Amino acid sequence: MKEDHPKINFGKTGVLLINLGTPDSTSWWDIRKYLKEFLSDKRVIEVNPIIWQIILNLFILTFRPSKTAKAYKEIWMNDINKSPLRYYTEMQTIKLSKRIESENIIVDFAMRYGNPSIRSKINKMQSKGCESLIILPLYPQYASPTTATVCDEVFRVLMKMRWQPALKIVPHYESEQLYIDAIVKSINKKINEIDWKPDLIVASYHGIPKKYFEKGDPYHCYCQKTTRLVSDKFKQIKIITTFQSRFGPQEWLQPYTDKTLEKLPKEGAKKILVISPGFASDCVETLEEISIQGKESFEKSGGEKFGFIPCLNDNDDHIKLLEHLVRKNIV
Repeated sequence: MKEDHPKINFGKTGVLLINLGTPDSTSWWDIRKYLKEFLSDKRVIEVNPIIWQIILNLFILTFRPSKTAKAYKEIWMNDINKSPLRYYTEMQTIKLSKRIESENIIVDFAMRYGNPSIRSKINKMQSKGCESLIILPLYPQYASPTTATVCDEVFRVLMKMRWQPALKIVPHYESEQLYIDAIVKSINKKINEIDWKPDLIVASYHGIPKKYFEKGDPYHCYCQKTTRLVSDKFKQIKIITTFQSRFGPQEWLQPYTDKTLEKLPKEGAKKILVISPGFASDCVETLEEISIQGKESFEKSGGEKFGFIPCLNDNDDHIKLLEHLVRKNIV
């Protein structure tokens, strides 16, 4: 190499774990900034963008940050000043890197919305010599508003590059055996920790508008498939599928989790467990919406026992699954 040739790092593979995102803090402005980026994504909100931006900026971003901030304050990890999603994603990255243990494979994480951005982490990986990238969206069940928008952002970053890395994307893993086994193991662990027998297990997935499904989004089918595969291996207690976190007036995938929790005690299911298989890490949707609000609603409606099964987070079974998904895609 000539002395005047710029130094070029090469020969490495980058593994980028990507989750939805989190505000930097529970402050009103940080929450607003995060919501603005999230709710401005055209894959998340499929309405006329001009009309939507007026509604978003004049109304939603004026009132919703306060409500969202209250929810985040309920679950914020104040001792380390991080959201649970941020903490667990960091831990997943650290533990996965240790399991892979290769100087030629760089493992890192990014958020689709908020920090650290996908752009910053891909640029960092390229500067370290990553000639190929494995993108692992932490969404077991593919959906346009989650996995596809991650892909969109990755492609936008690569469009700015003169020397693009080779690219592989893990689109979904809803039926991977290690994933199903990890979910079943988490259910058994919870049952061994409690001194009562559940009448029912509710598998609550994040919802999407029904019209997205009608336009061809496979998400609903993937969720049902996961529940079926888990039920095939765990037959002791019936498991049902519900959908949570709906937003706005339009119809979303049903049955709704909140409505289901309200009616179950009247139908005789007064002791239940709830699990959220579609979330790779515990977050505001699981810890506040389900474990706090959902429990209160269930008990107010006559429920007697409510147990929440944590997400796979950074437990060993989850890291083993992530390692498997990565190694399947290493060239």
